[in-house]
Amino acid sequence: MARTRWMIAVTAVLVLALGACSQNTSGPTASDYQKQRAEILAKHNRNAATLPGNQQQGAQGAGDGTAADPGAALDDIGAFFYDPVGKRDPFRSFIQDHKSLDDGIDSPLEKFDLGQLEVVGVVWRGNRRRALILDPSGQAYVVAEGDTIGKNAGTILAIQDSTMLVREKYVDFHGDQTEKEIEMRIRQSQGG
Repeated sequence: MARTRWMIAVTAVLVLALGACSQNTSGPTASDYQKQRAEILAKHNRNAATLPGNQQQGAQGAGDGTAADPGAALDDIGAFFYDPVGKRDPFRSFIQDHKSLDDGIDSPLEKFDLGQLEVVGVVWRGNRRRALILDPSGQAYVVAEGDTIGKNAGTILAIQDSTMLVREKYVDFHGDQTEKEIEMRIRQSQGG
């Protein structure tokens, strides 16, 4: 009997509590959100007049205390304003950026002096001749006529059976630019 009374009392308390919760809502309603959104949009429209394109309103907006920064106006509604000044172009190639950091060096062979490079061999097919070049670290490169090589912007003029002719440009101490043709030979094996 006591157990039954206890269960009835607990049930009554739960019913009263649930009834009270359904009548008293805590927090904003959908109409509150719509009202707040309308206020933000109205503020945004007032601040939109201060954007750089609207120069008539821009002078008024800066003096009356409204936000002259377009980013500040758009942040209220969750939008984003991108200002590209001083930023990297997101569509530009990272490879091209890396080349520009290397002071305009397009080829790894442009990092070395001609004296550091070694002609190892010459291969040709018809009229197309190619030379095999080793850098100081032992890395091999295949070059053709017209390629650039060396620190002084050398151009490969001709590739012969055992030689390669390179024209380099120098600036002397007077500031005059001179050209010098350098012949690079295949080193003959010693011994054996």
